[in-house]
Amino acid sequence: MRSRLRLVLAILSVSVLLGAGATRRAVADEKDGRLDIYFIDVEGGAATLFVTPAGESLLIDSGYPDNNGRDRDRILHVLKDVAKRSHLDHAAVTHWHLDHFGNHAALASEIKIANFWDRGIPETLAEDPKFPERIGNYRAASQNKSKKLSAGDMLPLKAGTTPLSIKIVTASGDVIPNEGAPNPFAAEHKPQADDPTDNAKSVSFLLKFGKFSFLCCGDLTWNTEAKLMTPNNPVGQVEVFMATHHGLNVSNNPVMVLALDPRVVVFCNGPEKGGSAEALGTARRAKALQAIFQLHRNVKLKPEEQTPPEFIANTEPTADCKGRFIKLSVAPKGDEYTVKVQDKEKTHTFPVR
Repeated sequence: MRSRLRLVLAILSVSVLLGAGATRRAVADEKDGRLDIYFIDVEGGAATLFVTPAGESLLIDSGYPDNNGRDRDRILHVLKDVAKRSHLDHAAVTHWHLDHFGNHAALASEIKIANFWDRGIPETLAEDPKFPERIGNYRAASQNKSKKLSAGDMLPLKAGTTPLSIKIVTASGDVIPNEGAPNPFAAEHKPQADDPTDNAKSVSFLLKFGKFSFLCCGDLTWNTEAKLMTPNNPVGQVEVFMATHHGLNVSNNPVMVLALDPRVVVFCNGPEKGGSAEALGTARRAKALQAIFQLHRNVKLKPEEQTPPEFIANTEPTADCKGRFIKLSVAPKGDEYTVKVQDKEKTHTFPVR
């Protein structure tokens, strides 16, 4: 009798352990077929995390270093605690400004990063005398094995039943061929002074998942935006556009924004950086626009000049900021998506046109 009881208890113990393992796997692996995009608050830098239906992860840019590890820790929190990832499959850099690649090395000291992607590493950067020192940390983290992205390249991602792709449409000042339908807004381009900085060389990522599309252009500036989008529109319309350069007015050229005609625009701005009245005004001119989201309230603008409070993740000044993120989640077939601001009750739902 005792032997039979011990056998039953042993079977129960194994079942519990297997069940616990299954639970852990369910948490750690994608099981709902959705594509998730997290816009992480790094106080006016940039950090966007993607988790694909196959469970692959991609981080584009990584915010500022220092600040007691503030941005590094916010990224790790979203990656590990919210998205339930133990590592990064891909980490990309749009361009070589510190608010965009500042934490790649710090993240690599905390988690495994399988692949590093960038536009190629220059020896010097005119606008940053400390660049040779700063890039040393990145070189060490990537073991000098980062992969160069050029306009027209495809980022290698696993696709399931619903097609998934990321195409590089700009890099190092080059753009994809200007093919496609004529851009009806081409005449609106008024050239600005040439931008000699690395902003103009930003890598731009065009993601497509079923019928859903999303464009992220780093800090691409005015004239290169026009180079991409005139006289023809090789990108087409997109569902979601991440306002370029944090929403500064030296970017977000109407010839690009209006031709993209996004339904949702996300501003990854800071309290005093980006989210400009001009860029917000351009976004509002898009015919298909349904919502604008901001990571921060722009403390320099009046409330009526920016999006309503329910669409703003952080309203506090930097010293008191909670670092709330914005999550976008696309349905398994790519035909619908939701956007939710952390700690806000409402989830906003948008059908793909």
